[in-house]
Amino acid sequence: MNKTRNLALLVMLFTAMPWHAAAQATAEDVLATARLVNDYFMKKYEDPTVPTNVKRVRPSSLWTRAVYYEGLVALKGIDHQQRYLDYIERWANFHKWTPRNGVNTCDADDQCCAQTYLWCYQPIAEAAVEGTSYMLEPTLQNLNHQMQTPNPKNGSLYGWWTWIDAIQMAMPVYVSMYRITGEKKYLDHGMKMYRWSRNECGGGLFNVKEGLWWRDADYVPPYKEPDGQQCYWSRGNGWVYAALVRCMDELQPKSKEYKELMKDFKLMSKALITCQREDGFWNPSLVSTNYAMPETSGTALFLYGICWGMREGVLDERVYRPVANRAWQAMVRDAVHEDGFLGWMQGTGKDPSAGQPLSYTRIPDFEDYGTGCFLLGATEYYKLLKDDR
Repeated sequence: MNKTRNLALLVMLFTAMPWHAAAQATAEDVLATARLVNDYFMKKYEDPTVPTNVKRVRPSSLWTRAVYYEGLVALKGIDHQQRYLDYIERWANFHKWTPRNGVNTCDADDQCCAQTYLWCYQPIAEAAVEGTSYMLEPTLQNLNHQMQTPNPKNGSLYGWWTWIDAIQMAMPVYVSMYRITGEKKYLDHGMKMYRWSRNECGGGLFNVKEGLWWRDADYVPPYKEPDGQQCYWSRGNGWVYAALVRCMDELQPKSKEYKELMKDFKLMSKALITCQREDGFWNPSLVSTNYAMPETSGTALFLYGICWGMREGVLDERVYRPVANRAWQAMVRDAVHEDGFLGWMQGTGKDPSAGQPLSYTRIPDFEDYGTGCFLLGATEYYKLLKDDR
């Protein structure tokens, strides 16, 4: 009788606990894991100027490395170590604060590195420090060039982002340039490019009814996965989700652009929670059973956006906090190795089939962007846990 009564009391206590009490990690735990993962990368790639060599040599300003720096910038925001800034500035100085392939490129992948350049420049601009225009000028020239150059493949001045990854790579550059210069032409052009991808490319890459994105025009209907479901690539949707956050972070909440992006962010958020796996990950293909397995990069990007949304008060914590907790617990439990290596990371590509088969031990073709995605998710989850105090 006493055992039954005690069990009943335990059940009552558990159900009466705050809805967020199931989170096992503390903010300090999260920071320690983020440091572990980043230290693994910085030790392995000690010299940030050395080119990558995956099948061929590419400069370290390519998009995969640029995404890593997005994550490192985020980590620097919660873990104020000078060595992070030194690593960033050595990389940026080596590349002369210039987009990959020069100021006349219109490729979003080439422009991604400018997100970090502008992050470095912004506090200097606010302090009105002279003699620093060299940090800004190449990106300024690059955007001005693109804003006058139609894409010859489709004839549209705004038709450059034909794949949804590009929204993450380049759209925050336009919005940051607007914030730095105060010139609205950069924001206006970036928004028009976003709308072109959303509404026109391939008939529109955003499925408003389902709240998810097709990767490019090759994957819109009638294309289907082998089980007959739509092909919504996890990391591709993660790229867009992260881009929305990074852009809204630079905008005033009352602005029409913020409200426009927020509408899509909420649609995506609602869709994402319906396709999270029971183990806390998301599949490489979000709604399909094809390649049903954990995938770390998309999961980390979704964690990043969901935590940001809760911290901004635009996502209901009672609904989304368990989603975030499961995502973090899954990655720590099943992806993070003792030395900081990340498993279940999909290699470069454009759909769920890329880099298969994934596993806990398989090393993807590039490790940098996956680390960046993880650091984005970890730092925002850390902030969420800190807010609980």
